[in-house]
Amino acid sequence: MKNALRLVMASAITMTASYALAEIKPGMIYDMGGKFDKSFNESAYNGVQAFTASTGIVVKEFEIQAEAQREQILRKFAKDGYSPIAVTGFTFGTAIGVVAAEYPDTQFTIIDAVVDLPNVQSVVFTEHEGSYLVGYLAAQKSETKKVGFIGGMVFPVIQKFECGYYQGAIAGGATDVFSNMVGTSHADAWGNPTKAAELTKSQFSLGADVVFAAAGGSGLGTLQAAKDAGKLAIGVDSNQNHIQPGSVLTSMVKRVDNAVSDAFTTSKDGTWKSGLKVMGITEGGISWALDDNNSALISDDLKAAMDALQARIVAGEIKVHNTDTDGPCPT
Repeated sequence: MKNALRLVMASAITMTASYALAEIKPGMIYDMGGKFDKSFNESAYNGVQAFTASTGIVVKEFEIQAEAQREQILRKFAKDGYSPIAVTGFTFGTAIGVVAAEYPDTQFTIIDAVVDLPNVQSVVFTEHEGSYLVGYLAAQKSETKKVGFIGGMVFPVIQKFECGYYQGAIAGGATDVFSNMVGTSHADAWGNPTKAAELTKSQFSLGADVVFAAAGGSGLGTLQAAKDAGKLAIGVDSNQNHIQPGSVLTSMVKRVDNAVSDAFTTSKDGTWKSGLKVMGITEGGISWALDDNNSALISDDLKAAMDALQARIVAGEIKVHNTDTDGPCPT
């Protein structure tokens, strides 16, 4: 009788576990550039992979190719019962606002934008602080004391990157900080490495010898241009040090992977929360990358200086200007 009871209980536990797995039907929608852009989208993809590896739950994925697809695929995912649905990029803000209102019982997580609805989780990062760190490092390593910034397009998130980098570079001793944008629309900003390479070469011609690209897949052009010119580039979002070892000074890592995997995991556990979620240095959302691919470029003294600088930011001793809340960059 005891053995029979154990079998019944084991069966019940198995059924409960299976039911729990069936309760979550996650979906992931990537922005322009695709999930293998080696930057922002790929970080999200890594979060999807980590979640699936730890839970065995397969995530439905989609890579948009045109602006009109944003609202269409969001509505289709919601209609088909996917929840939570995670999306990468501020470009989904309007579409999420429309579709989330139509499907109030569906959980949505958007990275890099704030959508004020009761079923939307808005995840933002302190890019300005991470950019300050790599800007300081760029200036410290620069022989000309002229550094550059390549952004995807003029948009609030990119302006946070740009301003933080500018402030950090000036603090690190830079005399000039050049800045250019790859495109003027989402379609031509994030997947145009040729244009980014041209802009980077132009900044090199002005004397810059370290250039930071915050432009998604376009930034690969900056990394290649730096290698070709024997100068240095700084990667973004994912750790891109390995793409051009020895030419990438560091990467400003933005842990989109953590945000995505956490959105799915908390939904599965029943602890997912809507509202604003800020991921900074202390929350494991922002860092600068140091590994075997760039360690030869970072002396022990420089690493110690970077560690001290980061600690001062965390402690509030250094307040990096946030263009989202503090107004235009004080350049």
